[in-house]
Amino acid sequence: IRSLPPPEWGGPGGYWSPETLLLAALGDCTMMTFRAIAKASRFEWREISAEVDGKLDRIDGNSRFTEVVLRVRLVVPAGTDAARAKQLLDKSEKGCPISNSLSATKRIEADIVEAA
Repeated sequence: IRSLPPPEWGGPGGYWSPETLLLAALGDCTMMTFRAIAKASRFEWREISAEVDGKLDRIDGNSRFTEVVLRVRLVVPAGTDAARAKQLLDKSEKGCPISNSLSATKRIEADIVEAA
């Protein structure tokens, strides 16, 4: 995968930036960890997707992510305990090795939707 700086940092645009790849890896890792935890917990679900936003700041002369927000949409069968679903999503973020490698503050905003 070829990556280049984003246009706002002098790059040509149209390519993945290293920062975008890192956030995508965090989203994918959290969702894959959720799949494993849900299976082990015998938790039934239908669909999962995530959007990840990160805030870059300069600290001590270095750029770094200071905050990351994972917006997860989880579709579950009707009657599913939403609190349990959120608990498993939180556990997934904590179990993801990409997440564990980042010092930025991380939080999950969960949209738990019952399937029709």
